[in-house]
Amino acid sequence: MTRLFRFALVFSICLCACAGDFALRIAATTDLHGNLYPYDYFTARPAERGLAKIATLIKRAKSENPHFLLVDSGDTIQGSPLETVHQLAIRSGKTDLPDPMMLAMNALGYDAMAVGNHEFNYGLANLNRARNDAKFPWLSANTVLAEGSHERPFAPYIVKTIDGVKIGIIGITTPGVPSWEEPDHYRGYRFESGVTAAAHALADLKAKHAPDVVIVIAHSGLGGDSGDLAGENISRMIAERVPGIDAIIYGHTHLEDAGKLINGVLVMQPKNWGISLGVMDLVLSNDSGHWQIKSKSSTVWKVTRDVDADPEILKIGEPYQKAAEAYLNTPVADAPVELSGRLSRVEDTPLIDAIQTVQLHYTQADVSFASCFNPRVEVKKGPVTVREVAALYIYDNTLYTLEGTGAMVRSALENAARFYQQCRDPQCATGPLINPRVIGFNYDMAAGVDYEIDLTKPEGSRIVNLRFHGEPLKDDQPLRIAVNNYRAGGSAGYTMFKSAKILSRSNDEIRDMIIHYYTEKKTLPSSATGNWRVVPPSALKVLEEEAASETRRGENR
Repeated sequence: MTRLFRFALVFSICLCACAGDFALRIAATTDLHGNLYPYDYFTARPAERGLAKIATLIKRAKSENPHFLLVDSGDTIQGSPLETVHQLAIRSGKTDLPDPMMLAMNALGYDAMAVGNHEFNYGLANLNRARNDAKFPWLSANTVLAEGSHERPFAPYIVKTIDGVKIGIIGITTPGVPSWEEPDHYRGYRFESGVTAAAHALADLKAKHAPDVVIVIAHSGLGGDSGDLAGENISRMIAERVPGIDAIIYGHTHLEDAGKLINGVLVMQPKNWGISLGVMDLVLSNDSGHWQIKSKSSTVWKVTRDVDADPEILKIGEPYQKAAEAYLNTPVADAPVELSGRLSRVEDTPLIDAIQTVQLHYTQADVSFASCFNPRVEVKKGPVTVREVAALYIYDNTLYTLEGTGAMVRSALENAARFYQQCRDPQCATGPLINPRVIGFNYDMAAGVDYEIDLTKPEGSRIVNLRFHGEPLKDDQPLRIAVNNYRAGGSAGYTMFKSAKILSRSNDEIRDMIIHYYTEKKTLPSSATGNWRVVPPSALKVLEEEAASETRRGENR
């Protein structure tokens, strides 16, 4: 944001105040995933992200308008090694320290946080520890206790009053939690329709408090993508079906949305990991004896190299940062050659095969599905630390073994192939060929079968030469299939897995299984199996250029 623009904005706010209008500013974060420091743990380099840098933008936003609210849309206490090491220490009883993200958010004066699905990753004991550390409420109108109980584990909404103006804030959690989490991690909780819950919360809010402004903070994307679970991403539906809401700040999908109007509702999503701060400005007038919104706008303030990290937030995170670094620097194995994730989403690579090998080993499955979560991972030849191995798998997923068929594998691969776009010319020599509507970490590759992805063909018919043990894979071929808990729940369009019988599930995260496996084996793979490829070859050349370009820009969609 330029100085001139900020000056004009501050001037307009002052002008509103002079004219008797009320200017409300709401700053928002979402999907912070434990990113407190401006730091990439898997490269050990500074990064333009994190709550410490966002803190500087928050203070700037508040200085421009003291009529200020600060909210977060969830997925906060899981993700970075800083939080992972802390959460595991909590679970094993090795620390009494409070949650680092809650400490930082307390210091910044957050008013409310929506409960995200990843808050449940370490179970309810860890969730409640972090929640008790917070000096602000965790909101979820659609999370309720077991059948027959009238109590709610989380408040559905809060009301904040600023200079006589009442602002209601409703929280919504994506209902997909049971599809992704082990039952013990949410035992006793139910997740109702977010749309219905938002309507009920709004009715109760209006009847009891008569708010002048109603904001929804939702850990749930806009929706409409073919890869959504049923009811997973419902923010658009809330805007369209629940009249009386003025704005929605949503999260979960990790896509930046500076803002748009849907059915008159202003909706916005800041970027994940503290890469940007969402800022909403609402102007109200009281000409008719009660407050009415005259205008509303939103934007995102991006973290850049010129944004300094807040020293107070860095100091809060210091002991947790030291613990994370000590863990990450532990040597575990050896790499016989230099390895890179740069092209892992366009061709078979030894790094993805390293994940597949672990999943096949622990499940004794016939086929394994895995994604490239981190295309920026680089492993030098020689000793490999926990940091480098953990960089292969940056999420806290668990491992499932499903009872499946050849038809299920084919369907899953066709869904994955949506990551690519169909060739635009007969030679398939021009792009773009990477589909911007499919998030990269939702592109799964398979091991245990051989196949080609033909980009001259339309979606749904791209998987050719699919073979199992050298023979064409039959639809009725029984198979044991290894997937992570998100795929087992049918996320990202992998609905073929949702109804499959679960043969086993791991108690440990896949990342920890990878670390344990290669600590024992002492060496990473030196070459890929080459069991899959994109055709024609000219398409691969275009894809390699596109993938390399995304990696250079630091994108990790």
